Amino acid sequence: MSAPATPIATPYFEPDPLLHDLLAVSLTAINLLRPCYSPAGELNDFAPEYFNSAAQRMTGLPERPVGTARTLFPAIFGNGIFAFYRQVFETGEPDQFQLYYQADGLDNYFHIAARRSGDWLWVSFTDTADQSRTGAENALRQTQAAEVAARAEAELQRQRFHEVLMQLPAPVAVYHGPAHTYQFVNMRYQHIFPLRSFAGRPFRDAMPESVGLGVAALFDQVYQSGVPFYGHELEGWFDFDGTGERRQLFFNLYLHPLRNAQGVVDGLLDFAYDVTEQVLARRQLQQLNQELETRVAERSETALALQADVLAAAQRQVAERESFYQVFEQTPAAICIQRGPEHRYEYANQAYRDFFPGRPLLGQPVAEALPETVDSGVVALLDRVYQTGEPYEGIELPLLIAQPQGPPRQMYFTFTYQPYRENGEIVGISTFAYNVAEQVLARHEREAQQRRLQAIFEQAPVAIFVLHGPNYILDVVNPFMSEVLGRTPDELLGQPYFEAMPELASQGYAAFMDQVWHTGQPFTAREQPAKLKRHQAGETGYFTFVYQPLFDAQGQLTDIMCVALDETEQVRARQQVQSLNEELAAINEELMATNEELNESNTRLMRTNVDLDTFVYTASHDLKAPITNIESIVLALRSTLPPAVQQDEVVNHLLGLLDTTVTRFQFTIGQLTDISRLQLAHAGPAEPVLLAQAIENVRLDLAPNMVAANTQLTVEVPAELVVSFSPANLRSIVYNLLSNAIKYRAPNRPPQVLIRAEQTTSAVVLSVHDNGLGMSEVQQRQLFGLFQRLHTHVEGTGVGLYISKRLVENGGGTIAVQSQVDAGATFTVTFPA
Repeated sequence: MSAPATPIATPYFEPDPLLHDLLAVSLTAINLLRPCYSPAGELNDFAPEYFNSAAQRMTGLPERPVGTARTLFPAIFGNGIFAFYRQVFETGEPDQFQLYYQADGLDNYFHIAARRSGDWLWVSFTDTADQSRTGAENALRQTQAAEVAARAEAELQRQRFHEVLMQLPAPVAVYHGPAHTYQFVNMRYQHIFPLRSFAGRPFRDAMPESVGLGVAALFDQVYQSGVPFYGHELEGWFDFDGTGERRQLFFNLYLHPLRNAQGVVDGLLDFAYDVTEQVLARRQLQQLNQELETRVAERSETALALQADVLAAAQRQVAERESFYQVFEQTPAAICIQRGPEHRYEYANQAYRDFFPGRPLLGQPVAEALPETVDSGVVALLDRVYQTGEPYEGIELPLLIAQPQGPPRQMYFTFTYQPYRENGEIVGISTFAYNVAEQVLARHEREAQQRRLQAIFEQAPVAIFVLHGPNYILDVVNPFMSEVLGRTPDELLGQPYFEAMPELASQGYAAFMDQVWHTGQPFTAREQPAKLKRHQAGETGYFTFVYQPLFDAQGQLTDIMCVALDETEQVRARQQVQSLNEELAAINEELMATNEELNESNTRLMRTNVDLDTFVYTASHDLKAPITNIESIVLALRSTLPPAVQQDEVVNHLLGLLDTTVTRFQFTIGQLTDISRLQLAHAGPAEPVLLAQAIENVRLDLAPNMVAANTQLTVEVPAELVVSFSPANLRSIVYNLLSNAIKYRAPNRPPQVLIRAEQTTSAVVLSVHDNGLGMSEVQQRQLFGLFQRLHTHVEGTGVGLYISKRLVENGGGTIAVQSQVDAGATFTVTFPA
């Protein structure tokens, strides 16, 4: 055993009011220690001389503790803290130390900094539970804990959907079993350790650093106790790039137990996020605080040595205060001092002024300098602290701050209001604040993303459910699946599938699931019939679905996921189409039979037409000789009979009848000849013909008739316009149209004929317009018929336009007429291009 320690003789420490208030408002616990030596001169203990307010709250000791570290904190001699104190004191080099402290009634993670100042050792430390909590804050934390538990329960329902978790911006991992075997890591987690593999590996193997950090023990604790754990600003050194060089990382860790359907913990959910930047910034602040403490110690020693000179001490106090302000100017935390009941700014450091750019603060009341703080409740909090003298700690207070340019800036502050006293009276308030907007907004973003992911799952256009275990317990059901099954979520969740849906047990679906469970192979069904409770009597639904087996990290089948589409309407529509196709097939068979009959009829008609053509040709040919003989006999008879006999009334009448009959017979034979010629007309081949030249040739042939009728002919046809048609047939058409225009002229006016032609995109259009007798609508409908003569005062056979129409249509064109009585007529002919 070591000999009792003897503290060195040092002046009694008594901080002045400003230093005392500064130490009291500090969020960091600060101790002042005196070294103690054994009779052999060995430093073997420290005696506490002073504990500030934060240190008193953490340790439960008074400001001036009685005893030494060996009697008050015996555990520090075994956990390395005493060795750390002795090293700093003996070397004079400031240093820091971190420890998870589980002794002396404490169970906290400590960050410790130490610095020697003359014969004193200044020590500051923080931990995750070093701040007192108000009732309102405790209630808020309880509410937040309930919300976290609710979110964790929601995550339990969604944990099977890896694709959702993969998109989260924070690192997420899921572990299974007491060895904490990796079952899932998202992209963010893998991105942090790009060269490490995790799937199927125990946590201790994949993350060996976790053992030294104590994180692996935390995993065991949560798994065994079933109590979630939240670790604040845990420190670790990790080889991120596989180079063997470790880098420092601080992270907040959230471990949540995962339970199976029986409520037994069988895994862990790990959420973590990087807070290295915030921790390093706070450490910088702590370092500045330590420098400040050193200066305070130096000033205190000077003040104790020169108590007699009050004026000099006051001057040093003013200079020291200016020095403090210089330290505050370099502190990343926002610090200000407000004086009086109106809270007029007496001091604000650079970090505080940066929050409110472009605003004059010094000498201004808070309500005037920062009007946005009135509605947010900040002024009311300041009033309460000033009136009651009780400090106030705010957590993530939202404040929308107007900017000189651009939109207002949303900020969140974690802060402490500490009353400032002079001569025991409250004269002002000092403020320490941190802007935690980045952390708050990041948390809000994560929560919003989780809500969006939940909405995506609930609004997915496909039906999804997950069955757990061999009893097929419905673990997850999205709204679409609930609608497809015709049950509410309350009727489905937590129920064995075939108890919730008994109608499907006898329709083969149980066999499908059993096959997947026993073989571990997916099962796919297309348009599988199913009769559900929601279907009407005699109605059947049709579904395409996949039963997908889900396995844990050990390869054991744990769940079956189903993704289904309701294809009832498509199947019924296809069945209808098939029925209609069958009906159409029957109709088509009938039509084919009818077509065969029509083909036979057409064949017979074609043979009849050929026979008729042959008959017409034969008749017109064979009858010419007999009628010519009869005509010769009549002529011979006239020349033989004496004039007296020919003048006889009866004989003269009979001879006239013979002449008329022969003429009519010859006329009929001529018509038959024309029709016979028409049947062969379309045999002529099509050739390129200059239309203007063809018209000019017809004009020359009809020139005597035109002169005799005093006809005025106008031709407007381009000389280069070409028609692809039989030249003889084209001449016949133009001849018929032009001769008819002359023949059927009006007796009371000179005939005028206009011939035009133009090329269109698909045809050549020829029009023949005259100012002749014209036709009624009834006559126009009869015009192109065989043997139709609408005017009998001129000679004609009644077949000219019939022949022209047949020639035009046989060549692929059309012919039409527009006319009014006594207003002329216009014939329009189209020839294919």
